[in-house]
Amino acid sequence: MAAMKDPENTLIIETSQGKVVIALRPDLAPKHVERIKALAREKFYDGIVFHRVIEGFMAQTGCPQGRGTGQSSHPNLPAEFNAEPHVRGVCSMARSSQPNSANSQFFICFGDATFLDRQYTAWGNVIEGMENVDKLARGEPPRAPDKMVSVRVAADVA
Repeated sequence: MAAMKDPENTLIIETSQGKVVIALRPDLAPKHVERIKALAREKFYDGIVFHRVIEGFMAQTGCPQGRGTGQSSHPNLPAEFNAEPHVRGVCSMARSSQPNSANSQFFICFGDATFLDRQYTAWGNVIEGMENVDKLARGEPPRAPDKMVSVRVAADVA
């Protein structure tokens, strides 16, 4: 496994395609990182599908209904737009057309999506397992979607 500098700010996602490890970036988006960790600790993400996976762009997940229309019971988050470029492996929060509407859905960039910079809140980077993100079934929604089997904060894993 990749060297974890900070287990409290490392997310381990076991997907149906294998493990993905994300370094969380509270320096960029402290409220969003706090939310992601809270949802992981509540086991909110366990079993949720990747409902929107677009080749060369991104893989989106975090909707409990699996359609891109749902969210957690927590209130929406205020935008924490930052200068982190949306490039391969960057994790960012999905939202509606309203800037302060991010809640539980997020996406992982497959490639350069810098047109999203400063309009979406980047909150982490994949440090291991990007090849497993690359294997996710494509579609909007995929015919047989892959899912997050479990999502844990590394500090909580024995």
